[in-house]
Amino acid sequence: MAATIQHARQHWGAFNAWRNDNLIEQRDALLHAYHQVRDATISLTTGLNAEDMNLQSMPETSPVKWHLAHTSWFFETFLLSEYFPGYQPLNSNYARLFNSYYNGIGEQYPRPQRSLLSRPDISEVLAYRQHVDDCMLSWLAELSDNDFTELATLVILGLNHEQQHQELLLTDIQHSFSFNPLAPAISKPVVQHQNPGELHWHDFPGGITSLGQMADAAERGFVFDNETPRHQHLLRSWQLANRPVTNGEYLEFIKGGGYQQPQYWHSDGWCWLQQQTITAPLYWLQQDSNWQRHTLAGIVALDEYAPLCHISWYEACAYANWRGCRLPTEAEWEHAAAASNPETGQFADDQHWQPVLSRPVGQQLHGMFGTVWEWTSSSYSPYPGFNQAPGALGEYNGKFMANQYVLRGGSCATPAGHIRASYRNFFYPQDRWQFSGIRLARDC
Repeated sequence: MAATIQHARQHWGAFNAWRNDNLIEQRDALLHAYHQVRDATISLTTGLNAEDMNLQSMPETSPVKWHLAHTSWFFETFLLSEYFPGYQPLNSNYARLFNSYYNGIGEQYPRPQRSLLSRPDISEVLAYRQHVDDCMLSWLAELSDNDFTELATLVILGLNHEQQHQELLLTDIQHSFSFNPLAPAISKPVVQHQNPGELHWHDFPGGITSLGQMADAAERGFVFDNETPRHQHLLRSWQLANRPVTNGEYLEFIKGGGYQQPQYWHSDGWCWLQQQTITAPLYWLQQDSNWQRHTLAGIVALDEYAPLCHISWYEACAYANWRGCRLPTEAEWEHAAAASNPETGQFADDQHWQPVLSRPVGQQLHGMFGTVWEWTSSSYSPYPGFNQAPGALGEYNGKFMANQYVLRGGSCATPAGHIRASYRNFFYPQDRWQFSGIRLARDC
């Protein structure tokens, strides 16, 4: 396990951004972050009942109850069981029930069947969370200074892992609610008050740029291992749209027969389209000549000014082809986003969970962070020089670097402070239950 800690400190350099000469302040900061993240997860369940929290509408999603348990399992498995002397699990069966995909840890309960787990019920899952929290807080308070310095990075990894599941919790319950004719709602409708204006293009000269993060650089704070190592990348001159594509712009594609014209689609995308009888983005409903959307605020009228979301990579590519454009590469996106502030976005903390976009100021890039995850044309693969961590924690990202595409920028369901220009999200090309959208690019 010593190798795992060393790799975590090199590739998940989480605690460096908080470091100072006062270990008491370091420990207080970590305890505060732990409380904050764990409480934020519970706050997302406000308005949900026990039946809601056991819904699973497709194999790719998980019940809310499972997310609550799995994020506790992570701390129990990778920290308490390894480093807390005499730790006693609340229930030894949870090791299998709430293991997501870590083959190095042991067997997992089948993902598509998680909604069959009526037991433990939500009260037992919450008791499990409390048990883990009590032990984590006690353990952190008792750690020697040396052990605290060594292990704090793994705690921060666990907190960032939980923030990822906070977003998944929202997207998964939205997908489940979309099947209910009663249109359940757990947020208030949000209206895109302003027309974001005509799309403009930003010119970027070609040249060599640096991509990714140096994880051991103290000023950079936390990064996931798939963001490393920092490396050079050659770019050709290109143009990037100043904002994401809107619902109204995509509606033109639908009305223009975009879903019926194979010349705009990749072969796999066209097959997917025909097999699934897809005719519009996920959650879009047509009533006569009017369009509506399923949201976490229930069914609302389609806002043509709002950013488009819940589309697959196939749909994103087809729309870009129809417009005579393309999707940006992840290197182009990151280079362009480097000058934008990740804190100036709409995030899950706003509790709207529907993307909006104010009118761009001047010709600056707008909505790069916290609006919709933006599909890129880049396959999810390791950066040159990437080293997967030893042991089970190495399965966190490395094992998924095949057959998926990269998204950038975060969304209205991403926790504030969790996103940065180098952050790499990844999904399969047919996936669209995430808040995924489009920012167009084109060659000069």
